[in-house]
Amino acid sequence: MTSAVISTAAVVLALLLVGAVLFLWRLYQDSVRRTDAALMAVQQERARTDTQQAALQRYEVAFASISGRGELGEQVLVETARALGLREGLHFSVQTDLAGGGTVRPDMVLTVGGGRQVPVDAKMSMVCWAEAMETDDATERAEALRVHVRNIRSRAAELAGKGYQRWADAIYGTIMFVPSDAAVVAALDTDPELLRWLLDRRVFLCGPTGFAVVASAAMFAVTDRAIADDVEQVRGQAVRAHRAAGAAVDSVNLSSTHLQRFLSARRRELDALETFRAAVQPLTDAAASPTAIPPVRRAEEQPTGGSPAQQALAQEFSTD
Repeated sequence: MTSAVISTAAVVLALLLVGAVLFLWRLYQDSVRRTDAALMAVQQERARTDTQQAALQRYEVAFASISGRGELGEQVLVETARALGLREGLHFSVQTDLAGGGTVRPDMVLTVGGGRQVPVDAKMSMVCWAEAMETDDATERAEALRVHVRNIRSRAAELAGKGYQRWADAIYGTIMFVPSDAAVVAALDTDPELLRWLLDRRVFLCGPTGFAVVASAAMFAVTDRAIADDVEQVRGQAVRAHRAAGAAVDSVNLSSTHLQRFLSARRRELDALETFRAAVQPLTDAAASPTAIPPVRRAEEQPTGGSPAQQALAQEFSTD
């Protein structure tokens, strides 16, 4: 009896041990799967961070160079112009060589009609303004904005030295395009003398809103000029058509005059021939000729056959 109880207890303990082992094994497998999933998530997050870091480095390199800033600024500028309804080749052109030697090549040239153009530059750096917007330190923000103003002054001095207005004289100056209105407002708030300083150098600082006003005015000017040219062309064609109609009427009148003279001479010729026939008739009778002189056939006696032109001519003779 005692041995049976011990055996039963041993079997139960063995089953419990097996169950515990299986449970621990399942927990181990679950932990391994969770660990693998966590490692995979960490690797994905690391790859995403590396991609973002690479993209950030590319943007930093782009903003650090004039050519990179020009490409990014030109892209924003062109997209803004197209969003306003301007068409490339009609209202604006990009990278236009104004001087012919390649040294004067603004990012965009607006056409305002009458051969006048407005140069637009889009190579302004936005790094310092972005740093000012990202920091929470008031001192760092103020310093970044001061550097932002110095960058604007430096770029404006470069544009003033290029003398774009000598070739594009619609406003006798240059538009400095900044892709953010907030950056323009921040610069003007930081340096109250900035606007006067820029105007003295004929450099007009504007963001997308200011550029929209200038571009819309340019588009309307080109449209009005095109309408005026079309009206002038229609007026010129009307004058030429009037002269051609007058010349055609004069030619018809002259032809009618000559035709009337011809018909009058023809009638006199027929009358003279009829008189001559009447005068010769006694001689024919005296000669006892078996063949009589045929009568003079006038226009009303013409046969009805023939071409339409001949019938029209016969009708003209009979009418006159």
